[in-house]
Amino acid sequence: MIKLYDTDISGSCYKIRLLLNILGQQYEPIPVDFVNKEHKTPKYMALNPFGEIPIFEDGELRLRDAQAIMVYLAKKYDKTNQWYPDDATAMGQIQQWLSTGGGEVMNAAGARLVKVLSYPMDLEKLQAGAHRVFKIMDDHLADRQFLELGHPTIGDIACFPYTALAGEGGIDLSGYKNVLAWIERMKRLPGFITMPGISKPN
Repeated sequence: MIKLYDTDISGSCYKIRLLLNILGQQYEPIPVDFVNKEHKTPKYMALNPFGEIPIFEDGELRLRDAQAIMVYLAKKYDKTNQWYPDDATAMGQIQQWLSTGGGEVMNAAGARLVKVLSYPMDLEKLQAGAHRVFKIMDDHLADRQFLELGHPTIGDIACFPYTALAGEGGIDLSGYKNVLAWIERMKRLPGFITMPGISKPN
């Protein structure tokens, strides 16, 4: 049985829950008290020395990092070969957005931590970084439905949660109409599930 060390308010954990649901995979959720930093306790540091969640187990395999976990799930459980296709060009194109989802988009995640949980970080810098990446994404989505390949991939899932949650970090997405349309398309995917702050489609 797959195990997911998880908290409902984490966009990174939500990426894994969302992909598992899309792929129809059962799993055992193991709740982690993120607000009280349970993931920083010795028990969880022994599972992931970086002190981060999600943590993922499938039999003897343990993985950290949402993007790495999605690669594994797509390659092992996606019978359609849609989410991370076996093609060098496609894999490279998707990997760009996996990196963006774990990198630049996390400015929005940081801004959310400041606004919601009062983390001591530079809010203006985080918001500026988020606006930069959302402008790039908006321009990229001007002539396409999804980030690459003309259909949803794990690259889209990597970028989706903290983009959709940007408002909780005080980041206004109203100027990014292509990003907003993409968010609505993501919400209409078969197997879509919600999380706190990300509702059903309009």
